[in-house]
Amino acid sequence: MSVEQGKNQPYEAYLFVHFTGEHENGEQVYFSVSRDGLHWNDLNDSQPVLQSGIGEKGVRDPFIIRSPLDNKFYIIATDLRIANDKGWDTAQHRGSRSIIVWESPDLVNWSKERSVEMDLPDAGCVWAPESIFDEEAGEHLIFWASMTKEGDQEPKQIIYSSRTKDFISFTKPEKYIERGNHVIDTTIIREGSAYYRYSKDETTKCITVESSDSLSASSFKELHSPVLEGLFGVEGPEVFKFNDRNEWCLMVDQYAAGKGYLPLVTEDLSSGQFRILNAEEYNLGAAKKRHGSFLNLTGAEYEALAAVWGTPGQ
Repeated sequence: MSVEQGKNQPYEAYLFVHFTGEHENGEQVYFSVSRDGLHWNDLNDSQPVLQSGIGEKGVRDPFIIRSPLDNKFYIIATDLRIANDKGWDTAQHRGSRSIIVWESPDLVNWSKERSVEMDLPDAGCVWAPESIFDEEAGEHLIFWASMTKEGDQEPKQIIYSSRTKDFISFTKPEKYIERGNHVIDTTIIREGSAYYRYSKDETTKCITVESSDSLSASSFKELHSPVLEGLFGVEGPEVFKFNDRNEWCLMVDQYAAGKGYLPLVTEDLSSGQFRILNAEEYNLGAAKKRHGSFLNLTGAEYEALAAVWGTPGQ
């Protein structure tokens, strides 16, 4: 089912697109599906669905997009493979400035991967690219973290943004979020007329949340969130709405403990209040889930994915 065909269909399931870690084939694109957003089944027998053979020959932080402009799905990802043993210093300061892109009409048939270099010639990397559709402007806002140095200042990770309609041509990048220390892993969700922006902030050492009535860089104001402000050793925030109720799930990657994703839920994004789920309330499946993204699916989309890459436990 294409984006166009799925427009008027209710969402009944979820797709989780992610990587699994710094091991053989871990830094590639994996799919998992769920009926309730909390109990996940790995597709393709917990093996990669998509693999990058260009650039660094590995990808991290895959983000999936449902585009209303051309009725396609896109996956954009960091061009990085730490398993190549180049090390994190090289990855941040002398890494790829490109993103890897796949596209599909139906979530099942995917194009060959392609590489697009962001126009930031002095940047040391381009990490965790994500996108949100700007309905007012009729284009996609894409944003990512890049290690940059200005004058005598120490290099730091800054969130940059660009705009695109086709994930081929992009506008000149602009600064989107800059703080006292590194800021990475930004994600944005829209609810009603408000936008909520979550980022990993190395100044506070936790996930920060901001809100705004527009996507303008200067319009976001920080929200107080006691739970997030007390949750350390996490990164890669991702958020989605449950299909059957007014409740949202915020997932955070427990990178410090090596435990993969942890779900938190809220009934009101504007409150900043979240409840951390107990272990018996969710099951993330066999493969460890590292920084990825979520897509609400129609029933037909779920069935199509399961038909092609389903497992006996599906």
